[in-house]
Amino acid sequence: MKYDEKKFYSSVEGYKKILGGVKAKSFLVVFDIRNKKAFFSIAPLSRAIHELSADISVMGIDKESKTLEALNDVWNVFKENKKGKVNEKTEALMSFIDEIEKRSKGKFIGLFEEPDYVLEAKEFGFERDFTLPFKDDWFKEHRSKELDETCKKIWTDVYNLKKNEKVSIGFVLIQKQEMLGHPLEDYLDSYAIILRMMLNCKDDNKVTMGAYTQRKSMLDKSERISELKAVLLGCELCKEVDEDIFKKYKKLSNLLNLERIEAVDASFFIAGKGYPGKHVFGEVIGYPSLNKKTRWQSPGQMIYKLDFYPQTNLDDREPKARVGFTETLPIDVFIETCNIDWKKMRERNYKIKEIADKCKLIKVCGEKIDGFQTNFEVGLIKKDGVHRWVRTSDTDVREKINSEYLKRTGIKAGTMANLPGGEAFVTPEYVKGTIVGDVVISIDQSYLLSDKEPLVIESDGKEYKIISGPKDIIKKLEEKKREAWEMILNQERFKSQPQEIIDLKKKNFNMINEFAMNTNPNAKLCDYLIVNEKIARMIHVALGSGFEPDRASEYHIDIVINSPRQKMNIYGIDDKGKEHWIIKKGEFVV
Repeated sequence: MKYDEKKFYSSVEGYKKILGGVKAKSFLVVFDIRNKKAFFSIAPLSRAIHELSADISVMGIDKESKTLEALNDVWNVFKENKKGKVNEKTEALMSFIDEIEKRSKGKFIGLFEEPDYVLEAKEFGFERDFTLPFKDDWFKEHRSKELDETCKKIWTDVYNLKKNEKVSIGFVLIQKQEMLGHPLEDYLDSYAIILRMMLNCKDDNKVTMGAYTQRKSMLDKSERISELKAVLLGCELCKEVDEDIFKKYKKLSNLLNLERIEAVDASFFIAGKGYPGKHVFGEVIGYPSLNKKTRWQSPGQMIYKLDFYPQTNLDDREPKARVGFTETLPIDVFIETCNIDWKKMRERNYKIKEIADKCKLIKVCGEKIDGFQTNFEVGLIKKDGVHRWVRTSDTDVREKINSEYLKRTGIKAGTMANLPGGEAFVTPEYVKGTIVGDVVISIDQSYLLSDKEPLVIESDGKEYKIISGPKDIIKKLEEKKREAWEMILNQERFKSQPQEIIDLKKKNFNMINEFAMNTNPNAKLCDYLIVNEKIARMIHVALGSGFEPDRASEYHIDIVINSPRQKMNIYGIDDKGKEHWIIKKGEFVV
C-alpha cells in the first residue's frame, strides 16, 4: 500500500476510543475545503464512526455555507416546537410535516431532528461536541503532478468549467470492512483524486464538498441529514406548485428564507459500494413539474433532467446542472484512462456511429469457447421506422443543455459524464440471442466475472433470462431486481409517479436496454466496471433501464464481454443486406 496503513488504523482506533458509545447516533462534520488536514482526517474518522455503528454526513464549505445556515434554522425551529414553543415558524414547519405524514405515517418527521453530534474543523482538530485531533499522517503524495494534469483536463475538456459556476464535489466515506467491497487503498486513493479535483477548479468557482453514509440496500432508511437537505432542495424547486404540501412548504420557505438552498451548476462525484437508501418523499409524494404534467422521484432527477428520463419530455423547465462521476479507482488507473486525447477517442466513436446509423441491425458473434458462445442480434429500427439514437460520447458535459438532443427533439435535456469515457452506445429496439459475460458486472459495486464460469444470458427480443453463472452474483442480481420491483410497486401504491411511467418501468423491467462498443485506448482490465466497460474492442450490454425515455426502469446493470478473447465479429447490416464491419476477430476495422 502506498499509504501508511498502520497509522490509518491507529487513527481509527484513537478516534473510536474518544467517541465511545455512539451507536445509532448521527454526526455532522463540517470543514473548510482548503483544510487538507481536516479532509484527510475524515477518512479514518468516518471509518471509526461506521465501526461504532453510527451515521455521518460531511459538508465541505468555502468559508461559509448558506445551505448549512438554512439547515440550522430548520433544526432550531423543530427543536423549538419540541420544547412547546408556538409561533409562526413552528406552526408552518409542523403544518408541512403533518401534511406529508398523512401519507408517510411516521417515516418522515424524524428527518427534522438535529444531528446528535456536530464536529467543526478548526485550526488543530475537530471541535464542538467532541475534541478530536487531526489524523492525516497516513496520507502520502503519489503522482500529484500527473493527477493535477488529469484533473485540469477533465475540468477543461469534459466540463468546460466556466467563470463563477457553482461546483459540488462528492466523495466516499470509509465504511466498515464488509461495506468496502474493494481494497482500502482504492478508497484512500479517491481522497487524493478528490482533493486534486477541488484544487484544480478555477479560483472564481464556488466549490462545496460532501459525503454521507451509504446503505446495503436501496430500500434501507437513508442517512437523515443528507436526506433532509435533498427534500428541502426538491421542495424549493416545486414550491410554486398548486398542491397543499407545496403551498405549506412555500410558507415555511418564505419564513426561513430556504431559497438559500440552491442547485449547483456542475457536479462531480466518486461512488463506492452501496446505495443512498430510500428517498421517502420521492416515494410517497413525488416532485411535480410546475406544469403538473409529470412527477419526479428525486431532486437530482429534476436538476439534471437527463434525456432518458421519461419525465424530461413533459417538464418544460431547463436542467440546472450537469453531472459526472467515477468509482473508487486507483490513482494510476484514473490518470491513465482520463489523461487522454479526448478528441481522438471521440473520432472513433463517430466512425462507429456512422456505420450503425446506416444499418438496421448489428450482428455480434464470437467463437465457441469451453462450450459457451456469444451470438446475438441488436435491432436498431423502432416500430415507427425511426432509427434508435446511437450516441458517440458518454463524457461530454461541456454544456448544461444537450445540444444534440435539442436538435433531434426540440426538448431541453441535461448532460451526464461517465469517467473514464470511451464508448459508442445505443438503446436497442431489441436484443435476440445469447450473451456470455466474462469480464465484470456492476450491481451494488463491480464484481469480476470469470471466463471459466461466465454469466450466460439469453434474450428472445423482449425479455432476458439468466441461464447460468456464479451463484453469488446471480443471487446479488436477483436481490437488486427484487428491491427495484418493490420500489416500482411503492410508487404505484402512493401514486407518486404517473401511471404511464409505472407501466413503462414494468414493461422494460426484464429487457436488455443497452448495447455498447468500448473505445478507450488506455483502459485495461481491472476490478472496476466503469473502466472495463471502456476497454477498446470490448463490448457491454445492460439489463434494465436504457438511455431513451421509452426504455426507463428502476435499475441498470452493466455486463462486460471480452470481445478479443472471444474473437468477436461485429458488423451492421443495412436495408440492402450489405455488411458494414466494426470489429473482426476481436480487432477494430474502423
